[in-house]
Amino acid sequence: MLDHADTIVIFDKLAYEDLLPVRWVPHPKQVDDVTAQHLAERNVRVLQACDALEEYGQLDKSKSDDDSPHSADIMRLDFKLNLLLDLASQLLAQSHSRPMPQAIRLNSMGASWKSETPPKAGEHGILEVGIRDLIVQPLNLPAQGVATDAGEARVRFTSLGETVADHIEKLVFRRHRRKIAGSRQPRRA
Repeated sequence: MLDHADTIVIFDKLAYEDLLPVRWVPHPKQVDDVTAQHLAERNVRVLQACDALEEYGQLDKSKSDDDSPHSADIMRLDFKLNLLLDLASQLLAQSHSRPMPQAIRLNSMGASWKSETPPKAGEHGILEVGIRDLIVQPLNLPAQGVATDAGEARVRFTSLGETVADHIEKLVFRRHRRKIAGSRQPRRA
């Protein structure tokens, strides 16, 4: 029997919850088609970079099983390269102001998070979400405010584009699957 206690849903779809930098940037009207296309192209690149980083982590686990004579050397070089990438991204992140991370629930339909000044119902804007620490560029998701309780912000995405929505759905599914797998792991004392 499946335990759905850890399943997070918003707008009737599986959602991902994490502590991420989040910023709401209000706009006077919905983004036009040209702007939406530009944002979609940038968002696809950010999500592809996120996919590549997550895929790298999965490949890392199988490297220890590799019996090739140069696998230890390749693993050391790989570790050093990743350390340099981490350091470079930290330096780059320091030069860009990022909002403080906060709990957010996100899927391809929309997002919700705690906010002292949530978007009003019907208000248009861009939701900026820093999806990974190593990726300085945030997702810029066109959205519209939805009525909520006090202290909660809730938006429904508009003009995401099919490719961006697909990537977000895959991200949500992978993170949910990883969370479930982690909860099934026996805890070490």
